[in-house]
Amino acid sequence: MLLEQLGRHLPLRLACRSLKRTTFNLQCSNSRWQSSATADGLPVTDTNRAEATQKRFWKDVGIERRGDLLAVTLDRRALKTPSGKTLLIPVDKTLSASLIAAEWDHQEILLKPHALPMTSIVSRAVDAMVDEETRAEVRDALVKYIHTDTVCFFHDYPEPLEKLQSKHWTPLLDWARDTFDVKIDVSNSIMSVRQPVETQNKLLEVMKSLDHWEMAALERATYASKSLIIALALVKKHMSVEDAALAATVEVNSQIERWGEVEDTHDVDYQDVRRQLGSAACLISTV
Repeated sequence: MLLEQLGRHLPLRLACRSLKRTTFNLQCSNSRWQSSATADGLPVTDTNRAEATQKRFWKDVGIERRGDLLAVTLDRRALKTPSGKTLLIPVDKTLSASLIAAEWDHQEILLKPHALPMTSIVSRAVDAMVDEETRAEVRDALVKYIHTDTVCFFHDYPEPLEKLQSKHWTPLLDWARDTFDVKIDVSNSIMSVRQPVETQNKLLEVMKSLDHWEMAALERATYASKSLIIALALVKKHMSVEDAALAATVEVNSQIERWGEVEDTHDVDYQDVRRQLGSAACLISTV
């Protein structure tokens, strides 16, 4: 099965553990995709329809090859983005197509929008990040995170927090400084740190070098981790999803270590940050 084959090559541990039990209506022959003529249906998109009704209206989920692109289908109609574009994914991103298909196949009677992280991030790349003006706006928004970046605020107390900060943040800051040749200041107070203008400009140049897939991943990872540095490390494949999640939740993990876990809060956040960061990592995978 496709997902089992992909699993042997995946460097990531995905939160959706039941993927390997999912079967899709795939048209395959000799391990190659075959194209078939499938109507894409009306301009009203399946994502919008699902959002409006909050109910599952499809029976079968499939993946079709269209030239050098893949389309996820619901009842043989290609999935579309919220803006009405057919959701087409390059063949070198088969993992993304498979995970999107899995998301829709796993929806039950009532739709769970939070369970569509891959659909939303790919739609964001296809709908918005292909436009340079939009990418410029996103770059300007993301670079501001450097002044309030999670990994730039250290505390001397309590000791468990100090140790976690040194373990997860210090090596990451050293990597960012060396890789991008920038100065990154840190603070021991809750006040924001105003990073040098030169640092901002260099990081903007780094973001300009990213394609629309990478920009969508960077945006998702930055918002999920509240850290541009963590997001860059993930997109540049310097760190794994798990390491990124641990770096993003140092303070929470310190509190859990000291006071214990709050049920339905810490455990939910634990899964959510990994789901968001995992979707970003999967998007830039070329599996």
